[in-house]
Amino acid sequence: MSEPKIVVYGTNWCGDCLRTRYFLDRHHIPYTFINIDKDKQAEQFVFQTNHGMRSVPTIVFEDESILVEPSTTILAMKLDIST
Repeated sequence: MSEPKIVVYGTNWCGDCLRTRYFLDRHHIPYTFINIDKDKQAEQFVFQTNHGMRSVPTIVFEDESILVEPSTTILAMKLDIST
């Protein structure tokens, strides 16, 4: 089985991260979750990507595009899913 093509950088306590993960799970979209509270390299990636801000979820897609704190509507549009 191949690795998921979506990487979600976030935390376990962030409401937006939980909402994003629930959305992906509900639609059976595989992803890798990286907890930036436990992975300092991942935390640095988030800081660099977001101009010094610790904004989560930061989501990286297979096409290398990135969404930061997207609404469910924006995430659904990106994944071509009707909500």
